[in-house]
Amino acid sequence: MRYTEALSQQTQRVVSLDALRGFNFIWILGGDGAIWALAAMTRDKGPVLSTVGGFLGRQLHHVAWEGFQFYDFIFPLFIFITGVAIVLSLPRLVAREGMVGAHWRVLRRALLLYALGLFYYGGIRHGWHDIRFLGILQRIAICYLVAALMFLNFNVRGLIAACVALLAGYWAVMTFVPVPGVGAGNFSPDNNLANWIDAHYMPGRLWDLSRDPEGLLSTLPAIGTCLLGVFAGLALRDVRLKPQQRSLALIGAGIVLVLAGHLWALQFPIIKAIWTSSFVLVAGGYSAILLGAFHQVIDVWGFKKQPVQMLVWIGANAIVLYLINGTIGFEPLAMRIVGGDVANFFDRVVTPGTGLFIGNLLGIAFVVALARFLYVRQIFLRV
Repeated sequence: MRYTEALSQQTQRVVSLDALRGFNFIWILGGDGAIWALAAMTRDKGPVLSTVGGFLGRQLHHVAWEGFQFYDFIFPLFIFITGVAIVLSLPRLVAREGMVGAHWRVLRRALLLYALGLFYYGGIRHGWHDIRFLGILQRIAICYLVAALMFLNFNVRGLIAACVALLAGYWAVMTFVPVPGVGAGNFSPDNNLANWIDAHYMPGRLWDLSRDPEGLLSTLPAIGTCLLGVFAGLALRDVRLKPQQRSLALIGAGIVLVLAGHLWALQFPIIKAIWTSSFVLVAGGYSAILLGAFHQVIDVWGFKKQPVQMLVWIGANAIVLYLINGTIGFEPLAMRIVGGDVANFFDRVVTPGTGLFIGNLLGIAFVVALARFLYVRQIFLRV
């Protein structure tokens, strides 16, 4: 029996998922810049403030290669959320439009998101050779397409088998298939199989010139990240569990995944740039823990006050806000108001970095205002 049939009558919206999506995107839409500015403001301000500011600033940067920091968590968290949303939305779509209609809608959404990704990275303004065929939005589109088709056609055992095959298969290929001139089992930059395939076979523009963090081979384990989200969505819809038990199940499973990921990392390091299988488990584990915590606080305990509402507004139109930020920019818009001499004034009067901090806060305020405007008027430009 397909899970779409079992879940088709469950229509209650999970507010915590929209809030988690909003939390995820707030860091992309100005939260990162605010933390960078805060780190500058606390520099050389005593051992405590300097240590705290430096730690926060480092967490809002990607690791150079191997390891895991908060900024490395943002992208896989959204792919995970996409998987959860598949479980919450597709059963209703099947009930309304049938299996054929659901398959067509999934394909249309994926193609639209992929096209938006091409546009986001500049389209063909510099020629065909400069098109970025695989980027963040394109990876989300591919993960959504494959995971959604699996969800529509596989039972839970099939989904588990597919996820295991993707992660174990990627590990085996990366570990045992030799790279010409390098050998097998090398995971360093440009010497691993994923980077070699991108350098030799990926068309268009590579993000890091010789390699791409959203490359061809590493897209396979990213689909595994989306499937972990599907499993989390199934847990949220498991009628055998009470609401609080669902939260605890997500948190418990997340802890197990994090531990398993670190154990796997002893042989297959945690590397976001090539989306290693250990990275999938660690990022998926933290995603499940965070989803469980949000679900407990918002959906079980009923905390839905203003901070949560703001996250829900952002989460409801996350992709649209992301596109606007990438093409226009909320922080650059804010700096037209509080930049220049205004920012310099605050830097002199308070401490260096204050002007940029204020600019980022104003940019976030613009995000919230636009998100609220769209939400109140029920304008949801989802793909």
